Amino acid sequence: MPVLPTDDSLPPANEVATASPPLPRWARAWDQLMASLPVLLMALLAAFTYWLVRSTPVPEAPREAAAPRSDPDYVMQGFSVQHYSEAGLPGVRLEGREMRHYPDTDRIEIDDVRVRHTDEQGRLSVATARQAQAEGDGSEVRLVGQAVVVREALSPDATDPLAQRLEFRSEFLHFFVDDQRVESDQPVTLVQGGAQIRGQALRYDHSRRVLELTGGVQGELPPAGRRAAASS
Repeated sequence: MPVLPTDDSLPPANEVATASPPLPRWARAWDQLMASLPVLLMALLAAFTYWLVRSTPVPEAPREAAAPRSDPDYVMQGFSVQHYSEAGLPGVRLEGREMRHYPDTDRIEIDDVRVRHTDEQGRLSVATARQAQAEGDGSEVRLVGQAVVVREALSPDATDPLAQRLEFRSEFLHFFVDDQRVESDQPVTLVQGGAQIRGQALRYDHSRRVLELTGGVQGELPPAGRRAAASS
């Protein structure tokens, strides 16, 4: 005859009601993955931030503006440049064997230079030298080496000394073309007619009717007969 279990050998009623079978392996793996997902996301975010910092270009420090070039940026051989006035009339004409432009000072350097200019009265001025430094528009020329500036006579019968032919010779002449001025701080020889006058400095300003030779001025005048012939 079978023996019935006593109440003590039976499992508790609540244990019977809540007991469940063990989870399959894939479910346990999924639970572990979900539990570690926040950690993985934080690691990925940190790695992305590090890559982003390394990949972002670092701004360069402000650079100083490059100094203008001290060597010529262009050279012209056997050149001739004609400038015109605002009214369209021929103004200054620059010619030379070679011209070099220096961008650092925006100056023009010319070898074997020749400058021609006709003023409003029709008076021609011609300047020559072994070398010259000029402004871009030719309004101002520094003549160096066997410099000569010739202002032709306003008319063949001009009696005004400043309207007659004037020739200046020096190793340096500063020729202000538009202003009709010639200056030098070096020995100068003035030639007018048959006369030659030498000085240590020159200031000639046609608009103000000023011609000054200073510093031990010496002159050579032609004989009286030649002076009379030249003035007749």
